[in-house]
Amino acid sequence: MAGLTVLIPTLNEASRLSLLLADLAHWPHALQVLVVDGGSVDATRAAATLAGASVLISPERGRGQQLIKGMAHARHDWRLVLHADSRLGHDWTEAVKAVLLENGSEGRGWFFDLRIDAERLMLRLLEGSVALRSSLGQRPYGDQGLLIHRSLVEEAGGYNPLPLMEDLDMVQRITAISRMQRIGCAITTSARRWETRGVLHQAWRNALLRRDWARGEALDLLVRRYNS
Repeated sequence: MAGLTVLIPTLNEASRLSLLLADLAHWPHALQVLVVDGGSVDATRAAATLAGASVLISPERGRGQQLIKGMAHARHDWRLVLHADSRLGHDWTEAVKAVLLENGSEGRGWFFDLRIDAERLMLRLLEGSVALRSSLGQRPYGDQGLLIHRSLVEEAGGYNPLPLMEDLDMVQRITAISRMQRIGCAITTSARRWETRGVLHQAWRNALLRRDWARGEALDLLVRRYNS
């Protein structure tokens, strides 16, 4: 069985990261976990070290830059990119193993089905919309994870040093040469953004950011809007 490198870009995620690292510990084969930190001032690095992950310090903050750093230190051909506030279900190891063993799987990008950790009808509708966008529209986003082989990373040109939209940028370049496909199990992400701003407001806000990024709006302006 091929080994797996997991890359997790972080910034002040100490309260959530330990849970994800505990999920990753169930992988039964060769595993490298790289936590690439963008300048946390909480206990993120300590939590990663205590869980046995390797900690890399990115020279610049921003997931794109952090993932470039992580990819350069990846030992295994299969790479799984995750957000720090994600949780993996009990069936994730079998689902990922099935992908790694599938003939020709290295030529495609792979993503999890999104679940959001709050019991609200609007969030269930959002999950359904994400499923359609991901499978039919071929546009999964970073909070769904990305499982990708080294050869496809290189063919797609690797991550760009973007402070925002690094996930969409990568997926667009993958789908220009290949396809995205469901892994076949769920990943759960924190509902904090949706609970803070409201589901419809957050969805509309995200859509506007994606539109303006596609139109070429300056990234520093988009980052300020994203963080406001």
